[in-house]
Amino acid sequence: MSKTICREINLAETAKFLKKHEDYIILTHASPDGDTLGSAYALYYGLKEMGKVAQVLCSDLIPSKYSYFATKTDHITNNDAVVIAVDVADEKLLGALEDNFKGKVKLCIDHHISNTRYAENLLLDSNASAVCEIMYELLKKLKVNINDVTAKALYTGIATDTGCFKYSNVTAKTHLIASELFEYNIDAAEINRLMFDTKSKNLLQLERMVLDTAEYHFDDKCILLTVTDKMQEVTGCSGTDLEGISIISRSVEGVLAGITIKQTGDNTFKLSLRTFPPLDASAICKTLGGGGHKAAAGATLEGTLSEVKEKILAAVKDNMEKTNVWSSADK
Repeated sequence: MSKTICREINLAETAKFLKKHEDYIILTHASPDGDTLGSAYALYYGLKEMGKVAQVLCSDLIPSKYSYFATKTDHITNNDAVVIAVDVADEKLLGALEDNFKGKVKLCIDHHISNTRYAENLLLDSNASAVCEIMYELLKKLKVNINDVTAKALYTGIATDTGCFKYSNVTAKTHLIASELFEYNIDAAEINRLMFDTKSKNLLQLERMVLDTAEYHFDDKCILLTVTDKMQEVTGCSGTDLEGISIISRSVEGVLAGITIKQTGDNTFKLSLRTFPPLDASAICKTLGGGGHKAAAGATLEGTLSEVKEKILAAVKDNMEKTNVWSSADK
C-alpha cells in the first residue's frame, strides 16, 4: 500500500469538509483519556446538530467516570462512512482498531507536534493545550449549537490535558475558551473532582506498590516508576485506571524526567514520560519509536523489563547530556 499523502488544512477547510459528507466514524486512541473522549463526543454532538449520522469508536472500554457526556452513539453500517481520528498522533495508538482502519482515516484533528501525518487531511495546532481547544473553535466555525453536554465534554478535555490548568501548555486562549465554557451549565468543580480528586482503594494500593519500588537516577534528576503485570493483577487496576500514575513523577522536587513504565504484555511495555526544561520528552520518545509533546510524550517498547529500563534511561541520559542539565558542580 502506497503511503498516504497528507494535506494540512485549516479550520475553515475542515468545516467545509464536515458539511460535505453525511456518515462519520470518529476514532479515539486506545487507553482513552479526557481529551480524546471529550473531542470525539463534542464532534459527535456537533455533527448530530448538523443532521449527520456519527459513531464514536474506541478499542478499549470507556471508563464510567466519563458517563456524564460519553453516551451511546449511532451505529454506522455504511462502508463508505468518513473516518475521523481525534487526538491520535499515530495509527498505532488506535490499538485494536488499527487493523480495521489503517490507511482509511480521511481526517485527523490533533495537537501533537509528533503527528505522523497518516491521514488524508490533517487539522493540526501544536500550540493548542488540548484537541478540545481546536474542537471548540471548529464547532464555532460550523455555527452549530453547543449544548451543556457538549460543553462538559470540551471542558473535560481541556482540564485533563492541562492538569487542571497547571501545565506549561496552558495559554491565554486556553483560559479564554474555558471562561466561555463556564457560560454553560458544566459544573466544573464536579468535573475536576471526578478527574483529579477521586481514587479507588485499589488504586491507592497500586500507587503505594509503585512508590515502594521507585528508582532514582542521574543525581536524582530522574525518577522511574514501574507498574508490572503482577501489581495490576493484585490490585485489579489496569488500562485507564493507570492514567494518574505518571502524574506522580511530576511532583517530586528536583526531578526533571519522570519515567513511568506500564507492562501491557509478557514483553511489551508502555512508556509515559514527563519532563521539565531543558529536557524534551518528545525528542526522547522519538528515539524510542514514539512521540508526543515537549513536556509529555510516550512510546511502546518490546523486551524484558530490565532491557526496556536500560533503553529508556539511555535515551533520557543522552538528552540530559545534550541539554547540559548538569552544572560543573554536579560533575
